[in-house]
Amino acid sequence: MANHAGSEGTVKVGSNAVAEIRSFNVDEAGDTIEDTTMGDTVRTYLAGLKTWTGTVDCYWDETDTSGQGALDVGSSVTINWYPEGAVAADTYFTGTAIITSKGIASTFDGMVEASYGVQGTGALTESTV
Repeated sequence: MANHAGSEGTVKVGSNAVAEIRSFNVDEAGDTIEDTTMGDTVRTYLAGLKTWTGTVDCYWDETDTSGQGALDVGSSVTINWYPEGAVAADTYFTGTAIITSKGIASTFDGMVEASYGVQGTGALTESTV
């Protein structure tokens, strides 16, 4: 069984790494369609459509024009999620996504942080580097 430190991960927009990542997540979900009929004694379901979403949380870096700068709300991007890093034989997930949210937060005693939300459009594919 392989384990990985979260610090190994990265996210790329196309081939450009997003700078200053603190954390990220990508979530897949599938709908179910009930097909229970009269006379059945238990509910039954069929697999329906799949969907995926994700978030990227960073320290804000306005000079990262090809990473954070490419994550403008409404933009469609190819996004690549590398939970174990981006070296040979590492697993990653890729898909086209629409940027659905962007938030910038600042506190007097902390770093300026950015958070980006994405909605996948089409399949999320698992591959290896």
